[in-house]
Amino acid sequence: MAKTLKRVAEFPARLAFAVCLALVSAGLPLRAQQIEVNKNNRTIAITTSAESEAEADTAVVHIGFIAYGDDETTAYAAGSKASNAIMDALRSAGIAADAIQSADQSIAPVPPYNNQNWTEEEKAERKFQVQQSWTVKTAAKDAAKALDIAAQTGANQSGPIDWTVANDDALQAKAAGLALVRARQIAQQMAEGLHVALGGLIYASNEGPLSRVIPVAPMAMAMNGRTAKERIEPLAIGTKKITRSATVYAVFAIQ
Repeated sequence: MAKTLKRVAEFPARLAFAVCLALVSAGLPLRAQQIEVNKNNRTIAITTSAESEAEADTAVVHIGFIAYGDDETTAYAAGSKASNAIMDALRSAGIAADAIQSADQSIAPVPPYNNQNWTEEEKAERKFQVQQSWTVKTAAKDAAKALDIAAQTGANQSGPIDWTVANDDALQAKAAGLALVRARQIAQQMAEGLHVALGGLIYASNEGPLSRVIPVAPMAMAMNGRTAKERIEPLAIGTKKITRSATVYAVFAIQ
């Protein structure tokens, strides 16, 4: 038993994993993830992680606008004009209605802290504001086009893009599969170090981490007053790689 424990201690520390090992000996029963370890249950347990990566094929573009007026009615009229112009442009471009989701809308007096850098004339003209925003789901390759269409028609508070893949479950499952392969490789190395034969997998669990969403401030765009001759080309936007990771706890029999 002492020799066995010595071998475990001498195994390279660079292999980061959790080990649950019991060889033929007397001892108190232990539990690890509901796998009972005792003299009748010879096992090696591994916890390890892996990642899978794919090019994003889906984009969610965040678009919106802010419009002003010297009173509530004037601001609402300006907002209505901008709102319908943006929506008409998106639909005319072939974007399906169910791909455009409302995110937020409001009409309110301009907060005092927003007008500190305005002239007195601008303050008089901008006493009320209307804000509205949407998310537009599209193919990743069309993200720049959707943003450009919205911006050119008055979406002056737009820009953030969420990148993802249509089949996220498959990408997550791939990561779990790679983690399980890695777990077996580590278990095999351990078994060789302990001079025992590695048996089959008797238990496995997978826990994928939550996706992190990093908020990005919208870009302020000044598009008013441009003519057709001043048409601006879409921004050069490249897609992103999507990475999913998985952590696997696997228990293997040893012989």
